[in-house]
Amino acid sequence: MSLDRNEVEIVAHLARLKVSDDQMPATLASLNSILTLVDRMQEIDTSGIEPLANPLDATARLRADEVTETNHRDDYQRIAPSTTDGLYLVPKVIE
Repeated sequence: MSLDRNEVEIVAHLARLKVSDDQMPATLASLNSILTLVDRMQEIDTSGIEPLANPLDATARLRADEVTETNHRDDYQRIAPSTTDGLYLVPKVIE
């Protein structure tokens, strides 16, 4: 799969990115290079390979489940435009 200039312009518009005419060839080449790599990776047979949770085969260090930070909610909400009952109030954006 590869992209053409028109598709890159559409993606840039949707992402609200400005790609100048000077940047377009490098951007197009970079995106097509990424898509080529993805295509090559999808061709690799991974059947029989166990999925990893961590590529380093490391275990996470655990710590005691204790509260170590003080509560600053009132300080943070003091500068918020609108709060009630400990919650931030935001305008409705979806009808």
